[in-house]
Amino acid sequence: MWWSPSILTRLMWLNGLALCAVALLMPLALYSLLGSAADDLHHRALKETASEIAHYLSPGSDGGLLFDLPDEMRELYSHSYGRYAYAILDRSGRVLFTSEANNAAISPGDKLQPTPAYFQLPWDSRILFGGSFPEQVQDQRVWIQVAEDLNHRDVVIDDIVADFFQRVGWITLPFMAVLLVVNAAIFLYALKPVLNLSKIARTIRPTQLDFRLPTDRLPREIAPLVTAMNNALNRLEQGFNNQREFVADVAHELRTPLAILRTRVDGLSDGELANQLRRDVSRVSRIVDQLLVIAELEAFTVSPNETADLQRICSEVVTSLAPLAIAKGKSIALTGETTPVRIRGDSDALFQAISNLVSNAIRHTPEGTTVEVGIDPRAIVKVVDRGPGIPKSERENIFRRFWRRDRRSEESTGLGLTIVARIVEAHAATISVGDADGGGAVFSIKFPSLGDFAADSVKGRDPPKRPTPALS
Repeated sequence: MWWSPSILTRLMWLNGLALCAVALLMPLALYSLLGSAADDLHHRALKETASEIAHYLSPGSDGGLLFDLPDEMRELYSHSYGRYAYAILDRSGRVLFTSEANNAAISPGDKLQPTPAYFQLPWDSRILFGGSFPEQVQDQRVWIQVAEDLNHRDVVIDDIVADFFQRVGWITLPFMAVLLVVNAAIFLYALKPVLNLSKIARTIRPTQLDFRLPTDRLPREIAPLVTAMNNALNRLEQGFNNQREFVADVAHELRTPLAILRTRVDGLSDGELANQLRRDVSRVSRIVDQLLVIAELEAFTVSPNETADLQRICSEVVTSLAPLAIAKGKSIALTGETTPVRIRGDSDALFQAISNLVSNAIRHTPEGTTVEVGIDPRAIVKVVDRGPGIPKSERENIFRRFWRRDRRSEESTGLGLTIVARIVEAHAATISVGDADGGGAVFSIKFPSLGDFAADSVKGRDPPKRPTPALS
């Protein structure tokens, strides 16, 4: 609709309405002008006819007027011919000469005006269109009335006027359609900078706070808006940086007192109290470490030229966490693709994200069950556990910071899945949670695929150094 939020849509609707109005009004205007032009032609023809008749008037010896109309013209104006008529009247309105058999004026009610006057009146079973024209014959003033049967007006002009809409008026419609298409192209060209800006703005992500909209070659009406938006991004980036630096500074500052506290706890003689305090210190230290990771991830971006092998990363995660699973009476398995699955990504960050998912799965799956890490060649990683699963009502909350289903649990900080979500977002990937067949939860991460790479392109490479996974 013309009230659409889209400027282009509004312009197109308003322009279309304007062109429709023009398409309707233009034929009416042309019809009116054509009719007026036809009437002007008839008026001119009547005046020329009156002047020609006046040419045959001459003063008589008795002070009257003589009228010597040639025979061929007399026949043309005869009542029997029935197409043209004339009458010559003096100043008093008396008929001097006429083509009418009853010696009558053509227009008896003519007031003999000093300027030409036109009339239309019935004549027998026909309609006459004529005019009364004042003429000066020496010292005498006469009025010459001439008329034409409307049934015999110029056929060409009459046909053009009568059939204008049917024969000519419709031609405005295709012209209007062409004009509408041309206008659409003009609008698109004029709005191209705005559309490009809109396309660029849609690509800005929370991790690209240093990105600014281009201000070159912008329309004068749009430039202030773009400048204001860039200024807002400047302020947002500054505030975001301040917040990230604050979190990182606090986490760094907490590390030293936590290390001192851990040393003092280790020196306590009460074994049970010391163990409880040691667990508390470990939990706080884990939160501090994860806060540092989150602060670093806020500025994390993936290089366009950096690639990673999902199959190798998952294999390393399984190898790294297998002792933890075995210690808890559980097992871990790597399934699916055995050849490299290449994607655009940072290997270290992906190792940390998948490690967090697998660690969560190990914690929630019962003893005697297996955590499966599956690799799909379409660049999909799935982590499946046999735990209680995740209700649908909670699936949107599990990636929020510090959200925990069981607040009493000391093992979870509520930050591990937040780190996973941030790393997934930085890789332009998507993560989803579902129910596993036979019970449990399945986390699926789908990455944009780079296609198949030759297997020998990755052979012989030493595995990269991996950070210690931040467990949630």
